Amino acid sequence: MNEETVVVLGDDFFMREAISLARAAECLGEVPVGAVVVKAGKIVGRGFNSPIGESDPTAHAEIAALRDAARNLGNYRLPGCELFVTLEPCAMCAGAILHSRIARVVYGARDPKTGVHGSVVDLFGVERLNHHTTVTGGILAEECSAVLTAFFAERRRKTP
Repeated sequence: MNEETVVVLGDDFFMREAISLARAAECLGEVPVGAVVVKAGKIVGRGFNSPIGESDPTAHAEIAALRDAARNLGNYRLPGCELFVTLEPCAMCAGAILHSRIARVVYGARDPKTGVHGSVVDLFGVERLNHHTTVTGGILAEECSAVLTAFFAERRRKTP
């Protein structure tokens, strides 16, 4: 009798994947934010911040991961998918998340300047919107925050 071993990967696993993408952004001089889209326990989209390198203000990690997932799945809607991102989404990314029909968002660090899951406003909680997603914050928050803090500390150190 052959029994398949099913491994259920948790939020920490996927957040660590997003952190590795944030580090890739950092290597390119971008603000270190990474994101992955997951469907049925498999990563179907990856992205990291690249607005500087791409000269594109919309090149946030979430947008890149959503675009990658949509291409890979052949659909601009991503029902049943989860988005893991190292930083609380901004308004632009929240709009894209809602339009793509992501079922669940999981983020690491809060963003007190532009975060829209309660840090500045709560766009995900607006009842009048036609789609709603579940949001979980604070997954590996200290690790996610440490990557950002170290990046900005180094940047300040280099600035005269």
